[in-house]
Amino acid sequence: MNFKKKAEIELMRKAGVLLWQAHQLAGEMAEAGTTTEAIDAEVEKFIIGHNATPLFKGVPGEVPFPATCCISVNEEVVHGIPSARELANGDIVSFDIGLKLNGWCADCACTHAVGDIDDEKRQLMDVTEECLRIAIKEIHPNIKWSKIAKKMAKHARNAGFSVVETLVGHGIGKEMWELPQVPNYFSRGCTDFRLKQGMVIAVEPMINVGTKEVETLSDHWTIVTKDRKPACHFEHTIAVTASGAKVMTCGPNGEAWAMK
Repeated sequence: MNFKKKAEIELMRKAGVLLWQAHQLAGEMAEAGTTTEAIDAEVEKFIIGHNATPLFKGVPGEVPFPATCCISVNEEVVHGIPSARELANGDIVSFDIGLKLNGWCADCACTHAVGDIDDEKRQLMDVTEECLRIAIKEIHPNIKWSKIAKKMAKHARNAGFSVVETLVGHGIGKEMWELPQVPNYFSRGCTDFRLKQGMVIAVEPMINVGTKEVETLSDHWTIVTKDRKPACHFEHTIAVTASGAKVMTCGPNGEAWAMK
């Protein structure tokens, strides 16, 4: 488990602000008729144009991940591959984007509504974002992560939704994936840890309308809900400081959410 010094956290914050700006671009393009590959191309151009490196492109797998952004629509939970698919009115679309700037990583995800969405999707988005807000509020040194994860999961389940358990958040720093694993729920068998000052973690609730069960499509990357009901994903990179959570991927003036 890697602990970051104050100066290192400030470098990560610079990466986080640039990532927030990339999310603004993606969010502005999230309109009916726009293809997901067009959004990906613009985000990639933006990141490279600011002397940063996309984190996701080329990630090893049976097939290396081919894009800068994971763009997941409706029943796609995470890792959707951008394509010629056009967004449509009533869709919800999540952008999961990561970058490395001056050797330090930032990772953030946000779900957007495309045009007018139904009440169920709106509630799903609200509850998933609220789960992330709960984590940010509760993060303090010496708190066990299980206490926070239980509150997040309870909030989602009380709304009638399910929490994806096969995918979790993670530590982050010079590498995109560092220890510890950061689940959005807690049950027997989960490895617990105590939050310490200097830890930086990516917290990313993934909440489904129906079953918590998911499966991977034949493209080797796109993870969808098994019942094909909608899913939602929000994520921030967060540093643990003496006074609580410092959101690394918010805006330069402290705007906390990627879509605002």
